[in-house]
Amino acid sequence: MAFGFSVEAQETTFLKWETIPETEWKGSKIFFSKTKETEFLDSLQTAIRNEGYLEAFFEEERRSDSLFVKVVLGKKYVWKAIGTENVPAEFSRSLYPIEKNYNSALVWMQKVVSEAENQGFPFAKINFGEIKIEGDSIRSNLVFDSGPLILWDSVEVSGSTKTQGKYIQNLTGIIPGSPFSQKQLNQASRQLRRSPYFSLTREPGLSFQIKKALPTFDLRDRNTNVLDGIVGLLPNENEPGKMLITGQLDLELYHLGGKGRDVEIHWQRLNLQSQSLDISAKESFLFNSPIDVQIGFSLLKQDTTFLNRFLSLDFGYRISSNSYLNFFTKRQAGDLISTYAYREVTDLPDVADFRWNQYGISVHFNSLEDPFFPRRGSLFNVELAAGNKKILQNTGIPDEVYSGIDLNTPQYQIQGSYEKHFFIRPTWGMWFKGSGGLIQNDNLLLNDLFRLGGLKTIRGFNENFFYARSFGYLSMEQRLFFGENSFLMVFADAGILENPYFATAIDRPVSFGAGLNLETGSGLFRFIYGVGKSNLQPLQFSYSRIHFGYLARF
Repeated sequence: MAFGFSVEAQETTFLKWETIPETEWKGSKIFFSKTKETEFLDSLQTAIRNEGYLEAFFEEERRSDSLFVKVVLGKKYVWKAIGTENVPAEFSRSLYPIEKNYNSALVWMQKVVSEAENQGFPFAKINFGEIKIEGDSIRSNLVFDSGPLILWDSVEVSGSTKTQGKYIQNLTGIIPGSPFSQKQLNQASRQLRRSPYFSLTREPGLSFQIKKALPTFDLRDRNTNVLDGIVGLLPNENEPGKMLITGQLDLELYHLGGKGRDVEIHWQRLNLQSQSLDISAKESFLFNSPIDVQIGFSLLKQDTTFLNRFLSLDFGYRISSNSYLNFFTKRQAGDLISTYAYREVTDLPDVADFRWNQYGISVHFNSLEDPFFPRRGSLFNVELAAGNKKILQNTGIPDEVYSGIDLNTPQYQIQGSYEKHFFIRPTWGMWFKGSGGLIQNDNLLLNDLFRLGGLKTIRGFNENFFYARSFGYLSMEQRLFFGENSFLMVFADAGILENPYFATAIDRPVSFGAGLNLETGSGLFRFIYGVGKSNLQPLQFSYSRIHFGYLARF
């Protein structure tokens, strides 16, 4: 048996070049291979001819390991006219007029071909026609050949995935029978790589047959479904010296049936007598339209004070591969659980029964490199809502409390957030998040306000510890990676909150702590320790918060 291989020996050469007559094209350069030297000379010749020296040629003289080149320029020609009347207007109307020089013409021609590729003509080509020389002037007409019109065929999906071809068709906008577009195919590739449901395992395949373009996407489903349980340990306010165990359960089922259909259930026990429940279901591309529909229900029981219920209906539309527009309507109902404490009040208490019908719009921009474990990119959300709030009279509260109060008033709400991931080096990353919000109403109630505090907002405090009419906070993390998705981190949160029902309306909570994210074979273990300070909580380690849990994806 014989084996063979070849290796190009490294050969250092010194190149010096100059032009006749002398111009700015002169200099010297060292190369470490003959191939690089030849490539440079070819590019130099092309650049000179692009400047109009069509008759330029090289005179070479090699001395040992040096090469001396004289570029004889010859006569310089100037483009007098470049005709474009043979190029269809639909491929050139968006371009600037062509300039009378070779470089500009080449760029213009490339843009024409690109326009044609995106309008159903992937085999389009354009060239110079007959070149006419008049003295030192050149004129020519461009000759355009569109080739056959190519239409999209059905989308084909392969690989280890349950994703339906119809879903990919709706997501990418590649509709059978519509004109082929190279730009659309490139955008589809980028969009599919960032999907939370699956990953694109290789570049899309493309085959042409009988004026049809058949795109093939090889996908592999991600482990997106979530079963997340978290146990919290905090001081028992009813029994000093003892700890209270709280809990949280998150069940998230995504991409059911391979159609982008999602179901989420979130339950949380905030303290001994407070609980919350959130349920939502989403259907993507309803009846093959570009509209997503989502319905949701949530409930918040705040100890023995009040019960809030939300019912929502959302309509979403993808503006682009990384931006999303959402229109929604919500009905919020707040009811007192017990009225005994208010049986003799003379003014409207800080909590009351009400109904708020709101309508709004939200915008989302997502440039995260990965939907679950990003190290680069950003995420931006903003939401605006307005509607009419009606305060209901409760028979357990004296009637005179409601006299002189406008029970029907407009209410407005705005909130938003921005987060940014920085990847400094393979073992070091940073994460920043800023959030803010405002609610405005003439009869604002305590059970109207934003709820903040806990693992997903201002850490170092109980879940939903704060009430706020307006708020803003900044979260920062330094992450030390020791695995693909495992890291140690230290954090700091700082904010400013306004609560009109507290004696000190302005609160400036701060918190800090450390934690661990540890990726396992089928999920993620999380442990976070934090301590915080506010008007309502002193900076003492006895008030520290510990959260740990296991998030399993399947």
